[in-house]
Amino acid sequence: MLASHPIRAVGIAWYSRQDYRRALEIMEDADQLPRTFDQWLKRAEATERQIKRAGHVVVRAMIKPEEFAAWCRAKGLNTDAKARTEWASEFAHQQAKDTP
Repeated sequence: MLASHPIRAVGIAWYSRQDYRRALEIMEDADQLPRTFDQWLKRAEATERQIKRAGHVVVRAMIKPEEFAAWCRAKGLNTDAKARTEWASEFAHQQAKDTP
């Protein structure tokens, strides 16, 4: 039986503990992000649960700071929330394309 609403993959920016401090250093809006990895993780996991409850598949789009900064430069984007959202969206889209 087909669902009346297709399941949608939603990408969310994700960090490793070891990269979080460097990520804060490169983000232009770092003042808007939690100061510690543990604070960020608590918020991110709550967001992930909320998205899943809405019936979506969550794709964690890992941000490696130097790779992300280079990607932003190539696209002419600031290293900020807008770019993180685009990064995560592109990652989720690519994952969905690669899934049979």
